[in-house]
Amino acid sequence: MVVPIGELPPVGEVPPRMLAQVVRQDRFGDPRTAFQIEQVPVPEPAPDQVLVAVMAAGINYNNVWAARGIPIDVIGERQRKGEPWDFHVGGSDASGIVYAVGEAVRGVAVGDHVVVHPGWWDATDPWVLAGNDPMVAPSAKIWGYNTNFGSFGQFCVVQAHQVMPKAPRLTWEQAAAPTLVGTTAYRMLHGWPGHTVEAGDVVLIWGGSGGLGVQAIQLVRAAGAIPVAVVSDEARGAYCLKYGAKGYVNRKDFSHWGVPPHWTDVAGQRGWSKQARRFRDAVAEVVGERRGPRLVFEHPGEATIPTSVFVCAPGGMVVICAGTTGYSATVDLRYQWVFQKRLQGSHGTNDEQAYAYNDLVRQGVVDPALGEVLPFEEIGRAHWEMGEGVEVFGNRVALVGAPREGLGSGTVTEGTNE
Repeated sequence: MVVPIGELPPVGEVPPRMLAQVVRQDRFGDPRTAFQIEQVPVPEPAPDQVLVAVMAAGINYNNVWAARGIPIDVIGERQRKGEPWDFHVGGSDASGIVYAVGEAVRGVAVGDHVVVHPGWWDATDPWVLAGNDPMVAPSAKIWGYNTNFGSFGQFCVVQAHQVMPKAPRLTWEQAAAPTLVGTTAYRMLHGWPGHTVEAGDVVLIWGGSGGLGVQAIQLVRAAGAIPVAVVSDEARGAYCLKYGAKGYVNRKDFSHWGVPPHWTDVAGQRGWSKQARRFRDAVAEVVGERRGPRLVFEHPGEATIPTSVFVCAPGGMVVICAGTTGYSATVDLRYQWVFQKRLQGSHGTNDEQAYAYNDLVRQGVVDPALGEVLPFEEIGRAHWEMGEGVEVFGNRVALVGAPREGLGSGTVTEGTNE
C-alpha cells in the first residue's frame, strides 16, 4: 500500500514503493499519454546520495523531449550503460524534505528543507578530479533527464552536492519553480570568461515572459545591465517590465523567422536582411541608443539563431541552452568572422553557479516567478502544452507531497505528519 499523493509518511520513514509519473518506451510520443501514474520502487541512495521527499516539482522543457523519445531515448541510453530500469521518472526541479542520506554524506541531515540543482556528475571522473568545470566532464548529466528518479515521484534521489537550502520565506511550490531555469540562466550570463554580463551591457532575452526568460531578466538587472525582452504579445511585455526589463520587442511584428533564404537567392537575402534590420532597430529603440546587445540570451534555436547572430554587437556573444523551436539552425558565418562574434553553448550548472544563484533567491534579489500550479495528475498535460508552445507567465509547478498551495513557508510542514 503506497501513501496517496499529497501525503507523506513521518519524516525519516521510507516506504518500499511510491507513486510516480512514469514514461516508458512503448508510450513515447504525446506527453499526455507518455506520462502515466504507476507504482515504482523508492530508490535507495548510494553512499554519496540523498533521498528527498518531493513536496513540489517544477516542469521544464527537457522532459518534453524525454516523453517524445527524441532526440535521444533516455531509457535506452541508461540501459546500454548497465542500469536496470525500463522506465523513466523525470523532473529536474524539486523542493522537499530530506528523508535519508548515504553513509558518506556530510552537511545534509534528515529533516532538512531543500531544493535541488540539476547538475550531476561522477565525482571520480578524472576531469572533475583535476578541478575542471564538472558540467563539461564526460560524466556530466542533467538530473531528472539523463538520470532516473527525478522529481515526478513522491521521492527522488540526488547527489549530495546538488542539495541546497530552501529559502524559508518561500512556499513549496514557489521554491520548486525556478532552480533549473535560474541556474541555467546564471551559467549563461556569468559562466563564460570574457563574455560575462557586466554593468551597462545590453542583453537581449528571448522568451522573456517564460520561466527561463524571467530569471534572466532579473539576473541581468541584478548585474546592473540592461535587459531587453522578446515576447509574443503586449501582456507578456508588461509582465517582463514588472520583473525589471528595460523594454520589449514583439516578435509577431516581424516575419523573417526560421531558416533564411540561401545565399545564392539574392532577392530573398535582401528581404530577410531588411526584416532583421527592422528587428535590430526595434531593440535599439528600447535601449535609447544605437548599439547592439553585447549578449544575446538564446533558447528558441532554429527559428531565431540567424537573427540573434545578426543583431549581436561586434565582439559580443550569443549564448544558447536549448532549441525549443528545433535544433537544426543556420548561421550566416559572415557575421561570425567579420564582426568576431561568439556562439556559445551552455548546459546545466556547476555547484559554484548553482549556490550563487540560490543565494540570490534566498536574499530576495531574484523572485521565483511562479506561474501555473497544477495537480500531480496533470504533469503530462503540462508537458504537452509546453511542447505545443502554449506559454504561461513564469514557471509551471506540480504539487506532489504538498496537499495544497501555500504551505512550507512556516515551521510546520503539513502533509508529512511532522
